[in-house]
Amino acid sequence: MRGHTGLAKGKNQEIATPESAWRKRKDAWEHLGYVLSEISSTAQEDSRRRENEREARRLLALLRAIEPYWANPGLEYFTQVATLIAEGRSETATRLVYQANQGFRAYTQYFDADGHDLGAGESPERSAAQGQEQLPGARNVPQVEILLVDNGPAEEIERFKEEILEQRQGTDPFHYNFVVVPSVQDALVAIVVNPSIQSVVLSARYTLASSRKLSTTLHGFITGRMAGYFTSGHQIQGLLDLEQILEKLRPEIPVYLIAGVALESIAHEITGRFRRIFSRNDCMDLHLSILAEITDRYDTPFFAALQKHAKRPGGVFHALPISRAASVKNSPWARDLVDFYGKNLLLAETSATSGGLDSLLDPQSSIKKAHELAARAFQSHRTYFVTNGTSTANKIVHQSILAPGDIVLVDRNCHKSHHYSLVLAGANVSYLEAYPLNEHSMYGAVPLEEIKGRLLQLRREGLLHKVKMLTLTNCTFDGIIYDPRRVMEECLAIKPDLVFLWDEAWFAFAGFHPIYRQRTGMTAAARMEAEQQTAAYRQRYAAQQASLPAPGTAQEPENDDYWLRTRLIPDPEQTRLRVYSTQSTHKTLTSLRQGSMIHIYDQDFAVRNLNTFREAYMTHTSTSPNYQILASLDIGRRQAELEGYSLVQRQVDLAQSIARAVSRNKLLHKYFRILNTADLIPEAYRESTTANPVRDGLAVWDKSWQHDELVVDPSRLTLDISRTGVDGDTFKHTYLMDGHSIQVNKTSRSSVLLMTNIGTTRSAAAHLIEVLVKIAEGLERQSRIDGRVLAMGTAESPGKVPLPDFSCFAPEFAGGGGSGNMRAAYYLTYRDPATQFLSSAQVKEHLGAGQRVVSAVFVTPYPPGFPVLVPGQEITLGIMRYMDLLDTREIHGYHPDLGYQVFTSQALREYALEG
Repeated sequence: MRGHTGLAKGKNQEIATPESAWRKRKDAWEHLGYVLSEISSTAQEDSRRRENEREARRLLALLRAIEPYWANPGLEYFTQVATLIAEGRSETATRLVYQANQGFRAYTQYFDADGHDLGAGESPERSAAQGQEQLPGARNVPQVEILLVDNGPAEEIERFKEEILEQRQGTDPFHYNFVVVPSVQDALVAIVVNPSIQSVVLSARYTLASSRKLSTTLHGFITGRMAGYFTSGHQIQGLLDLEQILEKLRPEIPVYLIAGVALESIAHEITGRFRRIFSRNDCMDLHLSILAEITDRYDTPFFAALQKHAKRPGGVFHALPISRAASVKNSPWARDLVDFYGKNLLLAETSATSGGLDSLLDPQSSIKKAHELAARAFQSHRTYFVTNGTSTANKIVHQSILAPGDIVLVDRNCHKSHHYSLVLAGANVSYLEAYPLNEHSMYGAVPLEEIKGRLLQLRREGLLHKVKMLTLTNCTFDGIIYDPRRVMEECLAIKPDLVFLWDEAWFAFAGFHPIYRQRTGMTAAARMEAEQQTAAYRQRYAAQQASLPAPGTAQEPENDDYWLRTRLIPDPEQTRLRVYSTQSTHKTLTSLRQGSMIHIYDQDFAVRNLNTFREAYMTHTSTSPNYQILASLDIGRRQAELEGYSLVQRQVDLAQSIARAVSRNKLLHKYFRILNTADLIPEAYRESTTANPVRDGLAVWDKSWQHDELVVDPSRLTLDISRTGVDGDTFKHTYLMDGHSIQVNKTSRSSVLLMTNIGTTRSAAAHLIEVLVKIAEGLERQSRIDGRVLAMGTAESPGKVPLPDFSCFAPEFAGGGGSGNMRAAYYLTYRDPATQFLSSAQVKEHLGAGQRVVSAVFVTPYPPGFPVLVPGQEITLGIMRYMDLLDTREIHGYHPDLGYQVFTSQALREYALEG
């Protein structure tokens, strides 16, 4: 075995991007175990043995680069394995690698009553089964990692670690080990690469640069985040700089500082920046602080109260016969409900709002606390739970802000709940147009130029004072993401009190990843508020004001061209940040169906919107909310704070794995293509030139998301199927769902949207790829049989017809500035006979004769899922041509046997006369 002494040698590999590091690290340990077992085999040929030795060296080089940033198994454990291999003791090394891999397969470590580690992944039961002594008091608890930044003497660091770890007890709710790094760069690498880190402990003993070789992209990302910091040369200021960078990368984790004996002399310099300051002798307090903070994030006040309530004996003389399973547990006809869902669910079904529980409509205890914890997690001023989905959340926000006669700017392609909300609110709607992607039969997002242009138009027409709100979808169904900060800054420069509603139904997960987070409404608002308070910002604002021309007027609109081309800076004295985000927690984080949240960052909420919001919340919230949904929202928040970063990393990595498989497999690439940034976002809306920023590395991804007006969510994959000869709806139902039980959500004429989420597994991703290969093989066989080349559609297919823009509101419902009163049109249909039904041919006949045809209702085809017609909108020949060529099976508001519901000419004349 001495012939293997060269195995531990070899050049270190560079660290991969953080999104794939978890997978490559796990795979490397698992593959190393296999390779070592092969090497240990005596039956191997020399050539096969040499091949395995080369592979072992490669794997060791990879792990040598990654493992220093993890505590478990960690660098010391890896070094032991590498030493054993170098000494030719492959069998012993194999056993250690096996132990490490057992740890990867479980999310927990096992400890005895004194907190001693029983081994990575080695449960007491497994130890006993292998003839090992089972230590008393061993129990299954989560294992987390703490980052210690310290470049002091190794023996001092080890002594410090031992003194802290001695404080651990078997009754602790979880256990931790330390990742020790000497430099700022290493600390930042650890934070982005290792999502298991839950706290950071800084010391004043640090260097700036890492001595390890970092990949070009990771080094670029780290140096980019350090730009503008560490310029003073002062050690304390350097610690403050590092804390600020860490806060932007991982705001959910606390940062502690350990200082020398004179720490009280520097406390005044760093007040409020660190969670707490300790001396090196305060090991017990540091240990207890680490436990307390993570326990606080683990706390789920409403879920805990509901569990406690379910375990209490009692009688029900209230509503809800199913409470405590009373009406079903002994029923021969309904007992299967208990068998299927289990007793706990029904024990937790109750109408009680006391006894530790709380009222959603007037929270005072557990729900109130759960709201506060969610606000902390999502960086909002206030957060409210919603149990009727984001459709209801949108209605609550719109009704709380808008009054009849207010003008609201809305993306026409937003979710239907916004359109119906605006009918209820009675506001005048000014629809904004997203750029079309005609080739793919879908819309993109609304360009900032379109938004600013509409505001400037309303200003020229003297209607800016009526504008109340801007509503946009972030991200869109197809994964196109705005830059909320830039949108809000430039709009507030024109209208300083504009209210923003970001529909983030598909974006709840984004707050838990450093690159995604900057594109959320809450984070953008918080960073705007912080920056506007600086002297540098005020100087930039003053400089721009000196160069801006006077606002344009109806007689002289040319000045507005300059406003349109300039990146505007809002007035810090006049601007009021009033930002709302609605999120479907159940769509992208852990929650039962319809679990949603409203996040509020409103500087004027208490004085301008508290009462109206409460009334809107009362209007749309059930007096019998589902407690299981509320509990799942509580749990979802806990999970996001503790492992959200890890889960989002995996979500992105698995999506990119699918994309790589489609592009690299020749057969898949023949029939399928994943649309990239260049396909979905025109060059005018992005500074970056890369087609796939994530693929090009962390630095490129970070830079493009900091500067591009619009970006694409890398976890949402638009699969172009145009080369299959199958339309999207048929592909979804016949090929994927019926054929292979693969669920997808949205389709277009020529595409299918594939989404990964925090629950997506590697096996699920592999299954999808396998299914696509099977479908491609079937198409290949069919094309050979038919002797033809499959092609998508004809020259007259909807994919070739330009997607219709919003035409205009009929003059009877116009509200100025291109806006319209949909509420008036909606309720006009209640009059009899105000409407009639016309077939497509009849509508075109009326239009050909020069007559107006005005829609009385929403007409929404699925796909694409947005209203092509709204109440009060004039129908055009272009819209009719598009509708005639649609072959979707579902069109809301259109009756195949009757046609389109439109207003009669007489009803419009009478309404106009009423004035």
